[in-house]
Amino acid sequence: MSTSSQGVSRRSFGKLAATAAVAAVGGTTLGACSTRGGTASPDAPLRVTAINHVWSHAIADRLEEIEDRIKRRVSISMLTADQLTSSYNVKLNASATDVDVMMVRALQEQLLFAHNGWLVDLTDRVEGDAGYRWSDFQQAPRERSAVDGSVLSVPVVTERPALYYRRDLVEDFGGPPGTLDELRELSLELADRRDNFFGFVGRGQRNGAVSQWSSFLYSFGGDFVVDGRSALATPEAIAAYEYYGRLLHETGPPGATNMSLEQAMPIFAQGKAAFYVDADAIYTNFLDPGVSTVQDLVGFAPFPAGPAGARPHNIPSWSLGINEFSLLRDDAWEFLRWASGPEMVAALQAEGIPGARESAWSDSETLGSFPAELAETMRISAERGVGTDRPQVLQVARARDIVGRPLVAGILGESVPGVARDADAEFAEFLVRDNRYREG
Repeated sequence: MSTSSQGVSRRSFGKLAATAAVAAVGGTTLGACSTRGGTASPDAPLRVTAINHVWSHAIADRLEEIEDRIKRRVSISMLTADQLTSSYNVKLNASATDVDVMMVRALQEQLLFAHNGWLVDLTDRVEGDAGYRWSDFQQAPRERSAVDGSVLSVPVVTERPALYYRRDLVEDFGGPPGTLDELRELSLELADRRDNFFGFVGRGQRNGAVSQWSSFLYSFGGDFVVDGRSALATPEAIAAYEYYGRLLHETGPPGATNMSLEQAMPIFAQGKAAFYVDADAIYTNFLDPGVSTVQDLVGFAPFPAGPAGARPHNIPSWSLGINEFSLLRDDAWEFLRWASGPEMVAALQAEGIPGARESAWSDSETLGSFPAELAETMRISAERGVGTDRPQVLQVARARDIVGRPLVAGILGESVPGVARDADAEFAEFLVRDNRYREG
């Protein structure tokens, strides 16, 4: 139907979701906006601004359903992550009414948008609509959809970490590691770096590694912030920093501190590492013979348990909100209700797009498109999951940069505690300056 598309072409779910997973929004607080006003023309389209993602394409293919329901044309603009950020900054600063439905990252930009008053409060709609079944959404993504008790978005795509491993290499050890201690031991045992084979590969770039390292932090019993204060120098956080740094320093590839997803993923895909921890959404890269040499050897396992148990993140990587300045709020809500309703989530998850509803995850038919071992891994991680993979602040990019400093030190083989204490002091000062904590 009526779809306007910009940005990169459609690619596999793994590659698109990986882009969504690692893209970062600049955290600059922008100016306040004026109150909306006016009415929409009867023939005005409902305008949806979305990331160029497999979810967006799947929804675009079904637009006729919602157009028949709201008796209005729907136009979707699909942008790259950078284009999306730029578009929102320009349009929302200008109180623009030509965006109705917004695809947003609840963990990256929602807090900033809430601070600036750019998202409609959806609380009464989601909680007052029995057919929508708000309680059916997984707890962790549902909690991340709210700011100060107000629901500002609804999750449509979720993501967790998975332990990717080589089946052929772990057979003699009784299968994949179930604990972080076992992961380190096996990584050291299997690494042969003189022959360019690595025990473990993962993100090591200062800013980009933070989201995947979060699961290690939680599983060591730590967190980014505790009671509004920096927790980067707690014994638990330092232990998590040292563990991850040592794992890459002793068993990982050279140059790991320069590696984001785009550099780390191909190392495992080309058969150069025994273990890899990253987003479950990128699994198709390892099953594609055009990308991977291990498609018949790759296995999938839940995130290993640390001293505090297995505590991976389970996040809403992409959500839908309504522009505060939209003149079509009711129609926009009908779009959200349709696009994130139980039937749609089940249908899209059956096509390999992981949603956020408990009912979909408990239905074996919706998991049939995933490899059975991966489906079970995703289900377990969703049950255990923590709803965030980065600090919940206004200036997320800056926070990640501070948090990543001790990670880099550990990967380089340097002493971590001193760097962690310095980062803790810097982060504590940052939290005082960050409007989220000053106002809280």
